[in-house]
Amino acid sequence: MDWIVPTVMLGLATATATTFDDNIYLTMFFSKTNRTFRPRHIVVGEFVGFTGLVGISLIGYFAGLMIPHIWVGLLGFLPIAIGVNALLSRQTIAEDETVAVSVANPTRSHYRQVCRQSLGHTLRDPQTYRVSAVTLANGGNNIAIYIPLFASSTLPRLSIILAVCYAAIGLWLALSYSLTRQPQAAFVMANYVRRAFPFVLIWLGASIVLENGSYQLLYALAPGL
Repeated sequence: MDWIVPTVMLGLATATATTFDDNIYLTMFFSKTNRTFRPRHIVVGEFVGFTGLVGISLIGYFAGLMIPHIWVGLLGFLPIAIGVNALLSRQTIAEDETVAVSVANPTRSHYRQVCRQSLGHTLRDPQTYRVSAVTLANGGNNIAIYIPLFASSTLPRLSIILAVCYAAIGLWLALSYSLTRQPQAAFVMANYVRRAFPFVLIWLGASIVLENGSYQLLYALAPGL
C-alpha cells in the first residue's frame, strides 16, 4: 500500500498541470450567468467536457494492456517535450487576454422557461454543451499528457489519479465561482501556475519513462553503449 501516497501526489501534479487553467474561462462563464445561463450549466458542462477528455485518453490505458510497458514508457517523452517547449517559450497570460463566451439568446422561447432543472434536463440543455465545447477545445495538452500516463498505470493507480483529477475540477469550479467578483485574480493565479507548469510536465514525463524502464531502450539503441 506504499504506492498510494506517491500516486495521490502524481494525481495532484497531473490535475494542477492540466486543469488549473480552466479557472480562467470558468470565471468568465460564472460572470456571464443570467436567467437562462445558470451555474448548473457550467458545473455539469465542465464535468461532461472533462469526462470526454478522459474518455479519449483511456485509449492509452487500453493500449498499455497490449503493448509492453517498456515501449509505452517512451510516450513519457511527449509531456517532457511539451514542458521543455513551454520552458523555452515562457509564455505568460496577458492581462487583457479574454475568452470568448457565447450564451444563448434569452429572447428565444426555448430559454424563457427558467426553473429548477433536474440533472437530466441540464444534460439535455444546449447551454451545458457550450461549456463542454470550451473544455474540450482547451484540452489538447491534457490528452497529450493523459495518454502516456494512463497507458503506464495499473487500474488501481488510474482510479486514484482520476479521482484526484475530478476532485480538482470540483475545487476549481468552487474557486472560479468565488472569483466571479474578482476575475483578474484568476489570471494572476494562472500566471503563477504557468511558471511551474513546464517543470511539472518534465517531472511527469520523466516519472513515466523511469517507472517503465524505457530509458533502457535508449541505451540499447545508442551506438557504442
